[in-house]
Amino acid sequence: MLVVPNHWGDAPIIPGSPFARRLRSWAEQGIEMFLHGFTHRDEARYSGASDRARARFMTAGEGEFLGLSRLEATARIENGRVLIEGVIGRPIDGFVAPAWLYGEGAREALEQSTIPLAEDHLRVWSPASGDQLAWGPVITWASRTRGRLLSSLAAAAALRRAPLQVLRIGVHPPDIRHPALVTSIGKTFTAARRNRVPGRYGDLLR
Repeated sequence: MLVVPNHWGDAPIIPGSPFARRLRSWAEQGIEMFLHGFTHRDEARYSGASDRARARFMTAGEGEFLGLSRLEATARIENGRVLIEGVIGRPIDGFVAPAWLYGEGAREALEQSTIPLAEDHLRVWSPASGDQLAWGPVITWASRTRGRLLSSLAAAAALRRAPLQVLRIGVHPPDIRHPALVTSIGKTFTAARRNRVPGRYGDLLR
């Protein structure tokens, strides 16, 4: 489960709240908990054309860790970590940047942390050592526009049929509002189980 401490700055997780108690219950049931940015909102200013394009078109303004400095990324990681670990009562299992996008500052901040796992669109790695622990794409869906929805359905259909040893599936809460996405998600899980064994991220560290 990817947990955002304060989504877009207006949905803070408050210790002791009903949602915080649900998070702790899920963690106690064995669900792995990953810190997922801090606000999920990208407010950086970019000088490079490629980063500007990625921030604007690929993420719809949600690539929070793409343009952060090392100091700012460190502060957000540590503040989020303290909050989530206080809520769930144990260490977080890893970190995933919003939109799976990392700038140099974010990577440097992760290297200096003790977070055991991180992942982007294509791989899972150890921030401390830099070792790649698994390689394989994340299948995700999008629903903000009809174009994004259709393109994500096509990508999911292609990737779930690809001869890939490792496949990761990422579902966002709004996905369940769209019957076509729910159907695609179900087909993707069915296809993934045919010739793969479900695993936990923690297993990659053993």
